[in-house]
Amino acid sequence: MTRWHLLGLTAVLLVTATALALPPLLRAAGLHPDNTGSLVKVPGKRALIITTSHGVLNAPGQTTGRATGVFASEMTVPYYDFVAAGLAVDLASIQGGEIPIDPQSFYYMIRTPEDQRFLNDSDFKAKVQNSLKIDDVDFSQYDLIFMAGGWGAAYDLGTSQVLGQKLSQAYASPRKPIIGSVCHGALGLIQAKNAEGQLLIAGRRMTAVTNKQLHELGIDATPQHPETELRKARALYQSNTAFRDIFANGVVTDDEQRFVTGQNQNSGHLTAHTMLGLLANAPK
Repeated sequence: MTRWHLLGLTAVLLVTATALALPPLLRAAGLHPDNTGSLVKVPGKRALIITTSHGVLNAPGQTTGRATGVFASEMTVPYYDFVAAGLAVDLASIQGGEIPIDPQSFYYMIRTPEDQRFLNDSDFKAKVQNSLKIDDVDFSQYDLIFMAGGWGAAYDLGTSQVLGQKLSQAYASPRKPIIGSVCHGALGLIQAKNAEGQLLIAGRRMTAVTNKQLHELGIDATPQHPETELRKARALYQSNTAFRDIFANGVVTDDEQRFVTGQNQNSGHLTAHTMLGLLANAPK
């Protein structure tokens, strides 16, 4: 074997070793922490997961851009946690039909075990390909309502009057569902109102992805930023930080214990577990 062949082989081995080492290193830094807590069982209950229908990361006034959508783990992690807890889980989106998933969320170095499970789960994939349209769903029939994030949600969750109305009705319904979100999913809350017509989240402690994280990732052109919009809606916004906020994590429950919001893509498990705990302890 020539020296050049040896150098080439060494380079391949180094790249391979780096690729294999990267996921655990990123996990150690705080990205996509594993589920290590016990899961509360609440069989016989129902959960609804809501996602974006927007699949293009485009600047204002443009229609083209790179593919985006829901960030996979923000849908897959809560889905499998809810299923493991014994809930029947439905999947809905703003427009119904096939849900766009950000292809970057399946990259090897950041793919979660739940993402991998989804890729081999024909039943879950069928729900993603044929999601319910929110217009056709009675939100009041669910015990948990969860809104996933991803860049696509910046384009349609916060501007959907139907979503705002459905959440308003569900909040006031006799079933009193626990309402949750992760990252950009919190944008779905900003149009919801109480019986007096006031913004439902005003005065409530909440979190979502920070403006700092969006700036660090170079995502400045999306039409709505969750931190900004929650503050506009007079929510009591709070968050955690890190040397890069993509490694931060946090979950906030409001004082009424009806809303559970997760800060970013790292918060899926903790948000889902917190919602399940509140549901298990809710008055019968």
